[in-house]
Amino acid sequence: MKEPNRVLLLVGSPRGPKSTSESLGAHLLLKLHGYGLKTEKVYIHTSMKSDEDCASLLQAVDSSDLLVLAFPLYVDSLPSPVIAALELIAEHRKASKKPKRQKLVAISNSGFPEARQSDTALAICRRFASETGLEWAGGLAFGEGEAIGGTPLENAGGMVRNVKRALDLTATALAEDKPVPEEAKGLMAKHIVPIWMYVWFAGRRWKRKAKKHGAQNKLHDRPYQK
Repeated sequence: MKEPNRVLLLVGSPRGPKSTSESLGAHLLLKLHGYGLKTEKVYIHTSMKSDEDCASLLQAVDSSDLLVLAFPLYVDSLPSPVIAALELIAEHRKASKKPKRQKLVAISNSGFPEARQSDTALAICRRFASETGLEWAGGLAFGEGEAIGGTPLENAGGMVRNVKRALDLTATALAEDKPVPEEAKGLMAKHIVPIWMYVWFAGRRWKRKAKKHGAQNKLHDRPYQK
């Protein structure tokens, strides 16, 4: 396959531009643009609301050489709008007599401290690529996503230095028609803050949200337990 010249970022978070998926994907897109690639961005959950929106999504996919799917982890898998979009793309490629040769890269982020929690979701993405004739270029898994909370990486300080380095290495490889480097995967999986600190701040955040909605005394309720 020739080196890609058009890249499409598919943002799979319902938070859209205020999401960690956006933060990670946008940084990679910026670096790829710096290598001279033409870039485009689509928010999946707003692109699945009508037949016209779906048609526009497929048109954007068809015009790209490299697809970058950035999404949050939902119960070891992908958000339902993302799954629906992938099913739509799969049907579209199956109906085509000669599907375009394209690559797929996936970036999964989660609120868990461990990046390995995204292993199953990335395996799903890899299987999707195999089933639809896309070339799997690799996946990146990021934990502690709530520590970023949608902040652009350029404004997130030193704690994201490994994340930025991972995406920079990935951009260089993809621009040269190479897969995601193992070094990039390792850097992305590193903790950006100590686990104890992340869990402590996450707990405080949940308590503030519960208090805001008058549920501070219900955090330990088990409504579905017999």
